[in-house]
Amino acid sequence: MIAVCLGLAGVVWAQLPTPAFTLAWDHTIEKIRWEEDYRVTPDGLVLGEARVKGSGAGMEIPDGATLRDGSWHYRTTLPPLPLLRLGRTPEAGDYQLCIDRQCRPMSDWLGPPLLDTPAVELWSCSPDG
Repeated sequence: MIAVCLGLAGVVWAQLPTPAFTLAWDHTIEKIRWEEDYRVTPDGLVLGEARVKGSGAGMEIPDGATLRDGSWHYRTTLPPLPLLRLGRTPEAGDYQLCIDRQCRPMSDWLGPPLLDTPAVELWSCSPDG
């Protein structure tokens, strides 16, 4: 089975055995929810569909997005990402990881965001590392 690893600079802090997950967060200024669906593959994290509830400062709705169920839905054509680096600070709030439609704050696996560790990285890995 494949997993998503969470950590920094190649050091694994947590592993979640899953073939897919949704990364969700609220924009720090506009307080608008964003969600991105990822598949975990041996080549990296593949971004599929993404959703945003609205637009605002620095949050333009992508071309081709469609409004459905109160969110703008869109797809990207990015190649697999070997690494996804996220800023994570106490002021910004926490990300949520959703697996099988069950969302939990990233702090459930990593503890709360800390000033001295302002980032986390996600990557594809095997359950044993």
